[in-house]
Amino acid sequence: MTSQPPSPPPQPEQPAEAVPTCFRHPDRETWVRCQRCERPICPDCMRDAAVGFQCPECVAEGNKGIRQAKSAFGGNVVRTPYVTWAILGLTGLVFAAQLLTGQAVGTALAMQPVGVAIGQYYRLITSAFVHDSGNFLHILFNGWAIFAIGPYLERAFGHVRFAAIYLLSALGGSVLGLWLDPLNSWTVGASGAVFGMFGAVFVVGRRLNLDVRGIGVVIALNLAITFVLPAISGLRISWTGHVGGLITGTVLALALAYLPKTNRTLWHVLAIAGALALLVALVLVRAPAIVSLLS
Repeated sequence: MTSQPPSPPPQPEQPAEAVPTCFRHPDRETWVRCQRCERPICPDCMRDAAVGFQCPECVAEGNKGIRQAKSAFGGNVVRTPYVTWAILGLTGLVFAAQLLTGQAVGTALAMQPVGVAIGQYYRLITSAFVHDSGNFLHILFNGWAIFAIGPYLERAFGHVRFAAIYLLSALGGSVLGLWLDPLNSWTVGASGAVFGMFGAVFVVGRRLNLDVRGIGVVIALNLAITFVLPAISGLRISWTGHVGGLITGTVLALALAYLPKTNRTLWHVLAIAGALALLVALVLVRAPAIVSLLS
């Protein structure tokens, strides 16, 4: 009788190799690791690096030591003038609403000293986005000026500073109108902001030692039209909006262009805040005086 050799003991099963998952998206399998921290990352988290890929956290950490490029007057470098496109888009939407609703939108948003005096302060800004719905040349001229000049100024000053110049110029034109226009007058249009941009372009040219004769002629011609055309044709043009916007935009641009480069961001914040505070103070002084005249 032959004996059978004993059977070998069963071998323990080898554990399956765990499939790594993205540390930011645990439900996604991946075999790619960040070249910096070596954590697994999925395709959505891969960022091109000098060699291989890095995760978003490592890219952000590496960028902290890189000095960001600045525009000529302290803002971040602008590749796409988003503020300009936003202004044009909003202006176009408001004009379309005017065409659809007749006078309702224009009446609700136009600048009117009495309306501001009784607390409708929004009119000081919203009026810059409203135009004469019966005169397409009005919005076409202002729209063309914004399209032509806005990107230049936005690249010179950066998004935030350019927005401040535009909006404060519009506000400056409305404030002068609040003080000097007839109390029941109605004013619409971006012309105050456009004149402010004209002044800012002149300042930028002077600061960069460029030839400013062209923009000087543009300003002079538009001022002449502002005062001469109404006398000839009887057409009403808001000289207060044009002059107020021109003064505000020019003065603010002078501050942003010529203030010291040391702590320039702080100086610019103070300049913008100071201009806004002055304009608000003028409104708060004038509004009660209008109410007194009406009572």
